[in-house]
Amino acid sequence: MKNNELNGHPNRIERSTKITGEIVSEADFRIDGTLEGTITTSGKVVIGKEGVINGNVNCSFADVEGKFSGKIEVKESLSLKSTSSVEGEVIIGKLIVESGASFNAKCSMRSAKEVKSISGKHEKTA
Repeated sequence: MKNNELNGHPNRIERSTKITGEIVSEADFRIDGTLEGTITTSGKVVIGKEGVINGNVNCSFADVEGKFSGKIEVKESLSLKSTSSVEGEVIIGKLIVESGASFNAKCSMRSAKEVKSISGKHEKTA
């Protein structure tokens, strides 16, 4: 989580914290508490082992160790750790799933061409 950290640290929602609403940021986020709502960032979202998100996530990269329910859209890669539980709708560039992860979702993968056009990078061909 180094690309979009502020002062060398990602934004954190701690274990004892519950947030209801919408978060919009350019920075990375780590969720160890509960988020009921939406998070949108151009950075990375990490859901820790105790973390829970019920809602929508839109980000570039995501690692899930805890629980997610809703719609998650990840431009690059989504990594599901062995302790993760994901339900809902998933739209991704790449999916990495460890043994033991629970994945009960409708999943769509973007092609490399779609990911490049979304990020604004266009490949020139001869």
